[in-house]
Amino acid sequence: MANAILADEELPPFDKIQASEVVEAVDVTLEENRALLDKLSKLERVSWQNFIAPLEELEDRLKKRWSSVSHLNAVMNSDELREVYNLCLPKLSNYYTELGQNQALFRNFKKISQSEQWQHLTQTQKKYIEDCLRDFRLSGVDLEPESKKRYKEINQRLSKLSSQFSENVLDATQAWEKVIQDADELKGLPDTALESAQQAASTKNKSGYLINLEFPSYFPVITYCENRALRKEIYTAFVTRASDQGPNPNTWDNSEIIDEILKLRHEQSLLVGFKNYAEKSLALKMAGSVEEVINFLNQLVEKSLPFAKKEFAELKTFAAEQLGLEELEPWDIAFASEKLRQKKYALSQEELRPYFPVDKVISGMFEISKRLYQIEIVQVEDVVVWHKDVKVYRLMESSGEVIALFYLDLYARENKRGGAWMDECRVRRRKANGMQLPVAYLTCNFTPPVAGKPALLTHNEVTTLFHEFGHGLHHMLTQVDVAGVSGINGVPWDAVELPSQFFENWCWQSQALPLISSHYESGESLPDGLLQKLLSAKNFQSGMQMLRQIEFALFDFKVHAEYTPGQPKSVQLSLDEVRRQVSVVPIADFNRFQHSFSHIFAGGYAAGYYSYKWAEVLSADAFSRFEEEGIFNSETGLSFKQNILQAGGAQAPAELFVQFRGREPQVDALLRHNGLA
Repeated sequence: MANAILADEELPPFDKIQASEVVEAVDVTLEENRALLDKLSKLERVSWQNFIAPLEELEDRLKKRWSSVSHLNAVMNSDELREVYNLCLPKLSNYYTELGQNQALFRNFKKISQSEQWQHLTQTQKKYIEDCLRDFRLSGVDLEPESKKRYKEINQRLSKLSSQFSENVLDATQAWEKVIQDADELKGLPDTALESAQQAASTKNKSGYLINLEFPSYFPVITYCENRALRKEIYTAFVTRASDQGPNPNTWDNSEIIDEILKLRHEQSLLVGFKNYAEKSLALKMAGSVEEVINFLNQLVEKSLPFAKKEFAELKTFAAEQLGLEELEPWDIAFASEKLRQKKYALSQEELRPYFPVDKVISGMFEISKRLYQIEIVQVEDVVVWHKDVKVYRLMESSGEVIALFYLDLYARENKRGGAWMDECRVRRRKANGMQLPVAYLTCNFTPPVAGKPALLTHNEVTTLFHEFGHGLHHMLTQVDVAGVSGINGVPWDAVELPSQFFENWCWQSQALPLISSHYESGESLPDGLLQKLLSAKNFQSGMQMLRQIEFALFDFKVHAEYTPGQPKSVQLSLDEVRRQVSVVPIADFNRFQHSFSHIFAGGYAAGYYSYKWAEVLSADAFSRFEEEGIFNSETGLSFKQNILQAGGAQAPAELFVQFRGREPQVDALLRHNGLA
C-alpha cells in the first residue's frame, strides 16, 4: 500500500491515493521506521555513513509518503480524507516525539560530534548535526520519564488542536454564502467580480449572483460595493468566522481551542527550561531575545504611527466630505480607501486586471528568474495532478541540467484552504544512487477564469504569486545535499521570508513590469500613464498597512510571551491592548480576527509572525544592492543565488547576508521603500 501513496522514486500518484488506505500506509511506514531506528540506536561505532545517512533515508521516506496526503487535505479536502488525516496525526506526533526523545540516537549524534571524524565532515554536515543536537534538547531528550511522557501527550494534543482550528476556519468560511438576484444590490462591483459571482451561482444551479467568504469573492464586495448594508453583512461574517459571534455563533468556535493551545505551549516550554513559549520559539530564530523582538516591533511602531495617523485623518475627512460617511465604520475602511486611492491616483486594482493575464504574468516571472539566476523553466505535460487547473513545471540550469520541479495550483475553489503558500513535496538530498531533486507545491487562491476570459490578476495578486515563487526558488535552487539543512530546512523562521519578500520587488520596477503585463485582448503593454499611477500609489496608506502587520506580530508575540498559568489573560484582552497601542482604525466589538489567525494557531508562525517584518528589513536592504547595481545585473543576481538561495540552512543567515551585502543589515531601505523615511 505504501507505494500507492507514493512511489519513492516518482512524483506522487495523486490519481491512486485512496483515503481508505492512508492509515494502513502510515502504520506500515512507522513500523518499518521504528525497526530501523532500533538497529541504528544499537550501533557501537557510528559514522555519517552507517548512522546519519540511513537515518536521513528513513526520515525522507516518511515525509514523502505523508506530504501528498497532507497536501491533498489542504487543497482537496473531503470528509473521508479529513477523517484519516486526523487519525494519522497522533500517530505521527507520537513517532516524532519518540524520535526527539531517543537517548540512544542522541548519544550517537554526540559521539560523532566529539570524535576525530568531526574535523573531516563538511560545514553542511556539521551544521546538520549541531541542529539535531539542539532539537533533541528542545524535544526533551534529557527529561525525566514522567516529564517525557507529558511532553509527548502535549505534542499529540497540540497536533489535534491545530488541525481542528484549521478545519473550523474552513467550515465556517464555506458555511456562509448569499445569493442576490438584483444586480443593483451589487452596484460598484467590477465586471470581473460580477461575472465570478454569476458563475459561482450557476455552478450551484442557482440564478443571480452568489457571494461567499472565499477571498476572491469577499474582497471585491468589501472594497467596491456601494451597498453599505451588504458590506456590513459580509464583513461581519468574515471577521467572526469560527467564533462565538456572527451569523453562525458557537458552531465552529475556536475560542477554547485557542486557550488550550496557548496553555499547552506554555507548559511544554517550561518542561524544557524556558520561561514561556516565545523564548522557546526564539531558540530556532535569528532574534536573540524576547526584548529584542519587542524593541524591534516598537521601533517600527514609532516610525510608522505618525504616518498612519495622518493617513487615517485624511481618510476620515474624505469619507465625510466626499462619500457622506460621517462615521467611518470598520466595513467602510476598504471601500473609502479605494475611493480615495482612485481620487488621488485615478487608479484601481480592477483597472489593472486586464493588463495582468495569468499566462503573461507567469511567463514574465520566469523570464525575470532567468535574467537574475540564469535558469530555464518549462511546463511538463503528462504528470498526474489533483485538479485539472494544476500545472507542473521543470526548472533547469542554463546548461540544460534539470534541478527541480514544481506544481502550480492558482485558483480558489470549494474544499481548498484559503491563503497562499509554498510547501515541500521533495527535498534535495544526496542518496546512495544519486541526487534526489527538490519538488515544490506552490498554492494560491486567485479568481479563476470566467466568461471565456483568461484569469486576470490584480497587481496585489501578482505580488502574492511572486512572493510564493520566491519561497519556491529558495527550496528549488538549493545546492545543499543534506535534507535537514537543504532549501528552507534549517533556515531560522525569521529569515525564511527573505527570498519571498525580496522577489516581490520586481513587481514594482518599470523595467520589469513590461515583462509581466500586456492587455489580454490587445496585447498592449501597460501604458506609461497607468504605470506611473501604479508606482505613485505604491505607498498609499503604507503607514496604516505597516501598523496592521505589526498589530498581528505584537499580538502573536505578547500572547505567547506574557502567558501566565493560573491567571491567563483573555486572548481578546491581549489583542485589545495591542490595538490600543498601534491601531488607528475603528475595530468592531464583535471582531474575532484571532479565531481565524491560522498562521499562529494552525501554522508555523507561533511567536514568529514578527518574522515577516524582520525578514522585510533583510529583503529591502538586499534589494537596495540591485537598486545600486541594476535590477537585472547578472553578477548581482548570481551573488544572491549563491549566497542566499543556494545556501539553504547550512550557514547562519546573518553570515550569508553579510557575504551578499558586504555589511550588516540596515532598516533604512525598508522605511524608504515604504515611504516612511
